[in-house]
Amino acid sequence: MPYNDHLANRVREALASLPNLDERPKMGGLSFMIEDKLVVHVQDDELMIRCDKARTDELLDWPGARPYTMKGKGALKGWLLIDSPGTTRQADLMNWLTITLSATAEAKVSRKRQG
Repeated sequence: MPYNDHLANRVREALASLPNLDERPKMGGLSFMIEDKLVVHVQDDELMIRCDKARTDELLDWPGARPYTMKGKGALKGWLLIDSPGTTRQADLMNWLTITLSATAEAKVSRKRQG
């Protein structure tokens, strides 16, 4: 299963009022983008979210959170994976979406997408 349809639908409903929201199948899951910036990615039963780099370690103490790692680079500051204990309750899901929307608003579009 590339992504959990129920979780993707919950994310879709929570973000539905945002202008310029775009869904793209990517990396074996479903990415929700605003202005070519990744907001949240649903993969299997997890979310990959963006967060403020300075808060990464603090947020790892929250239920369901763990570091996002890339092969050869280790854990990346500013990115987290959130598994089902962190998204089961709607209030928890909304907290994570608020965090990622705030971080996304501050993020720059990758150089690959610019111009």
